[in-house]
Amino acid sequence: MKLRIGILSTASIVPRLIGAVRAAEVYLSDSHSPYEGFTVSSIASRSLKNARQKALLWNVPKAFGSYEELIESGEADVIYIAMINSEHYHYAKLALEAGRHVLCEKPFTLEPSQAEELFALARRKSLFLMEMQKVVFLPVVRQIKDLIQKGGFGRITMADFSSSFDAGYNGWFFDGAKGGGPLYGNAGYSLQLMQYLLDCYAAEWTGLCTRSQSGVEDQFSLAVRMENDTLYANKTSIRTDTIHTGYIYGEKGYIELPDYWKAQKAILHYKDRETEILEAPCEYELMYEVIHAEQCIRQGLVESPVMTEEMTVRAVRVLHEIHKQWNP
Repeated sequence: MKLRIGILSTASIVPRLIGAVRAAEVYLSDSHSPYEGFTVSSIASRSLKNARQKALLWNVPKAFGSYEELIESGEADVIYIAMINSEHYHYAKLALEAGRHVLCEKPFTLEPSQAEELFALARRKSLFLMEMQKVVFLPVVRQIKDLIQKGGFGRITMADFSSSFDAGYNGWFFDGAKGGGPLYGNAGYSLQLMQYLLDCYAAEWTGLCTRSQSGVEDQFSLAVRMENDTLYANKTSIRTDTIHTGYIYGEKGYIELPDYWKAQKAILHYKDRETEILEAPCEYELMYEVIHAEQCIRQGLVESPVMTEEMTVRAVRVLHEIHKQWNP
């Protein structure tokens, strides 16, 4: 029997999640892998009219005019949280208390104590809880990790990440009280990617930002030292276009990762041999984390062995402390 997902929000990421859920079934049936799967059973918005319109557009069976109503309805085994950043903690807690598994978009929460509380609650209730951090489940990224672990690039010493995007369509994105700004919106990708690839955590961090008229940062530059002394930088802007690429530098060459947060290709530059290209095209890159989450729930896990509680809490702490530096 399929596990039913109820979606809180009609944000722009929602149709991508729905597409990923449906693509996962096709992907695994083609590979002859067992997969009972998810089905998107319901969607909620603060407006019932909007929820019904989106449910019709995206072929979702049930629509609700409040998030609470969907959680309590019994129409979902799993709650997917995709609303504005400041509401993640509250609705994840409500869903767990109601006995639902929870998949929560990044940033998981805005404060580390909130993340720790949610994971403790999930354990007490024997429910699965995971930060939906697609970057660590991408096939190309997993291949890169295997190469790094086997010493293919020697010791990784530095990395550099750059991205930009237009946030104009999201009014809340410029409201600091709602968790707006590109720090919470995008910095987690590079941080979780480095934690995953290197199997260690950030040890030291600092950063600078400029601000929009609302006071929320509109571009930033971060510098992070990992526990193994790898240094990395993250430069993100909603003011100007940047090169959307990550570079990971090792003693034997470097890895070029276009669109690193949704990477479908990696270019491997070696010092002593020809350049190689890894490719894994996919229309819905969220599909891989969806497959992983479903398998974890079927196995009765309360925590992902890949996107772990510690990875999430550590990342939230870094972002929270940088945010406090900028907003004392």
